[in-house]
Amino acid sequence: MANNHTSLSIVIPVYMAENIVSELEKRITHEVNSITENYEIILVDDGSLDQSWENIKGNCISDKKVKGIKLNKNYGQHNALLCGIRQAKYDLIVTLDDDLQNPPEEIPKLLEKLDQGYDVVYGYPKNEQHGLFRNIASMFTKMALKTTMGISIARHVSAFRVFRTELRDS
Repeated sequence: MANNHTSLSIVIPVYMAENIVSELEKRITHEVNSITENYEIILVDDGSLDQSWENIKGNCISDKKVKGIKLNKNYGQHNALLCGIRQAKYDLIVTLDDDLQNPPEEIPKLLEKLDQGYDVVYGYPKNEQHGLFRNIASMFTKMALKTTMGISIARHVSAFRVFRTELRDS
């Protein structure tokens, strides 16, 4: 596991997640407290139309390690993630989605792998938890890219990852 001197920035893009954002923050806090006391949780509201931002503000008030960023409209998951990554201040950056598809309890596994000398480690579910339509669309997209451009898409790339902040800065 990561040593006690590790500092973590956990970045989560949030969209229409009013019913889960508080549970997500609590589970991350519980898990990360056992790893280090030097951490921050950055919740980036990507223009949610529900009460996600109000819940994020409440989490920020109750826990000073939680930071909230509100985008004025929906820019998309990747842009929200990049916004949070730019604000991260600690040595390692962990990113994950707001839907708990990758549970925060798996963060130590990513850190253990990173400690083996890697700069980036991706986590992925053994079984994709997306709907049939999305899985079929993804399969066709990957096949089309491979056929037309000769590009092979990495199979196990997800938003659940850890990387060294120095990579962002290089």
